[in-house]
Amino acid sequence: MRTQLLLFIITGASGVGKTTVMHELRKQMPEFVLFSTDDDNFGSTGKKLEYQDRYNVLFHCARAVALSGRGTIICGTMMPWDAKKCDVYDAFSEVHFINLHCDDATRNARLRGREDAATWTEDMLRQHEEFAQWLLDHADTEYYPPMPTFDSTSTPPAALAEQIKEYIKEKWKGSTGIVS
Repeated sequence: MRTQLLLFIITGASGVGKTTVMHELRKQMPEFVLFSTDDDNFGSTGKKLEYQDRYNVLFHCARAVALSGRGTIICGTMMPWDAKKCDVYDAFSEVHFINLHCDDATRNARLRGREDAATWTEDMLRQHEEFAQWLLDHADTEYYPPMPTFDSTSTPPAALAEQIKEYIKEKWKGSTGIVS
């Protein structure tokens, strides 16, 4: 007999609201531990780590949390092939990716409104439009289980977090506990 370990990863293009929804989920799901792949999650150490090393650290933390019977949600742009490179990936019985998405105009306006607005050139915006579309196009083929998409275009962050919470709770309820 072994305990099933689940992990949830909220991904999406830059500007879709991953960080904002993470803060709302922390309020709504205090029984879960939430991490970010962003630099601020790692402090000065984050600037020294490559993204794959960050993912690996997060997976180790998520495994430790899961072994205590709690759930973990990682927020940040992560691809399934990057997750599978983590040395404790196979410790999880299920890794559920969740896609946050918004329309191009909304995402571009959000990115242009950031402190780093100068870095968001027309070419960068176009690349993120293509990436967001790739996530939609491959949600059923590159992700197992298939990746659901939640639209942040006009949904308030608290309501969006509520939708994601319901999805996570359903998966958690149906898949946790002792299995043989």
